[in-house]
Amino acid sequence: MLHIIEHTLIDSLKLIPFLFLTYLAMEYLEHRAGAGTERLVRKAGRMGPLIGGILGAVPQCGFSAAASGLYAGRVISLGTLIAIYLSTSDEMLPILISEKQPLGLILNILSAKILIGAAAGFLIDIFLFRKSDKEEHHHIHDICAHEHCHCEKGILRSAVSHTLQITFFIILITFVMNVVLHFVGEEALAELILNRPVLGPILAGAVGLIPNCAASVAITQLYLSGAMSTGAMMSGLLSGAGAGLLVLFRANHNKKENLKIVCLLYAIGVLTGIVIEWVI
Repeated sequence: MLHIIEHTLIDSLKLIPFLFLTYLAMEYLEHRAGAGTERLVRKAGRMGPLIGGILGAVPQCGFSAAASGLYAGRVISLGTLIAIYLSTSDEMLPILISEKQPLGLILNILSAKILIGAAAGFLIDIFLFRKSDKEEHHHIHDICAHEHCHCEKGILRSAVSHTLQITFFIILITFVMNVVLHFVGEEALAELILNRPVLGPILAGAVGLIPNCAASVAITQLYLSGAMSTGAMMSGLLSGAGAGLLVLFRANHNKKENLKIVCLLYAIGVLTGIVIEWVI
């Protein structure tokens, strides 16, 4: 057990410099472009799903949460909201960068999430379009800060806070994985339920719905360790909307509609994951 703990700490703590630099860059971009990004989505019109899909893939503090507030005020369409949810990467990108994964792999995952999000968004707006209610809704920046991020603490403090938080989850998840690997073995782990066709994407999609950064951390780590297939990984990452779902249930008072949105997000993520399982 001491060896497992030592191995876990060494593997996890060596990622801290890369995580910190990544979050520092992300916080800088957020502070420079956050408000402009929200205005761009507001003005996107029928191209909302495409613009939302592209901007959603850029790790920004609470962007999916902001999208939920905009949808609650009927400023953006349902298709744009779903496109942003599907493309949101949450903590996936910092982990892939800190683990020094190939640039091609990172770009492929991000591109797939953008394309899937945009395509799903356009289809939703075509078949489920409802005339937007132009009445403005309250701004949810304070909810973003409370639920998901530390936007008002400044770039440095926010980057440190994010780094420490994600490092904690990485240590916890890595420890659990190392224990399983030690007592079960890598081959047995690869044959676990998350690596099986159809069932894997179904379970991974459910994990992705958890509105906490630990979900995307766990999914990414399991994929990198070989315990989760590409289809299951994509299913979990597509259904993971970060803090967006929390804000949706707070800002949008139509609870039945909120549940339908969650089911729609989950269904798209799982079906996409199953298709990827068959294709790859």
